[in-house]
Amino acid sequence: MKLTLRIWRQSGATGRLVEYPVDDLSPDMSFLEALDVLNERLITAGQEPVAFDHDCREGICGMCGMMINGMAHGPEKATTACQLHLRHFRDGDVVTVEPWRAEPFPVVRDLVVDRSALDRIVAAGGYISVPTGSAPDAHATPVPKPDADTAFEAAACIGCGACVAACPNGSAMLFTAAKTTHLGVLPQGQPERYSRARDMVAEHDAAGFGGCTNTGECTAACPKGIPLTTIARLNADLLRAHTTRSDR
Repeated sequence: MKLTLRIWRQSGATGRLVEYPVDDLSPDMSFLEALDVLNERLITAGQEPVAFDHDCREGICGMCGMMINGMAHGPEKATTACQLHLRHFRDGDVVTVEPWRAEPFPVVRDLVVDRSALDRIVAAGGYISVPTGSAPDAHATPVPKPDADTAFEAAACIGCGACVAACPNGSAMLFTAAKTTHLGVLPQGQPERYSRARDMVAEHDAAGFGGCTNTGECTAACPKGIPLTTIARLNADLLRAHTTRSDR
């Protein structure tokens, strides 16, 4: 295959799209492998390679966030950029590759953005109280199956930031809701359930993320399919936190 990659290049305050024709590509390559091929050729030619985030390349770590033809992670639903294969493109296609676009995600270089704002949201309340002493007996705290399923569904969030990039408001509410839900529906997460929602949303707003208007672009772009109902659950917990005196 041959593709023309229009890639955002930026090393300072401003950047621009640069076209790179790349041939001899296999349809079985992942999109990141195509970027690897391009970088090898750029380095051989004495040019600066394209900077992009990656780690596991198995759709687990959430590092490989990028906009591909204007879509977070590319055109395939429930697929990260590292799991997107070139067979989903046609020979001769022109593919535009850009970094996440959101004020709290400043561009570090090329396709790399600083997503530490998401870490600060987690630090604001993504924890539970654990009593000291010996470990509790196995199954000492029963967890209803529907609650366990809901928690597991929310815990699938990999923190890639696709929800923010896809949202017209630049909101990270789907991410925040996933992090509050996977703790808040379990018995171990109950002591901080409502204060967690309040504190994490406060950090979300302080970081400069936009407000949620239930557009739904976030869940459509989410590679793990986190449902919009998690935001409804977060809103309910947030309302409870602001209408009761007790943090619980």
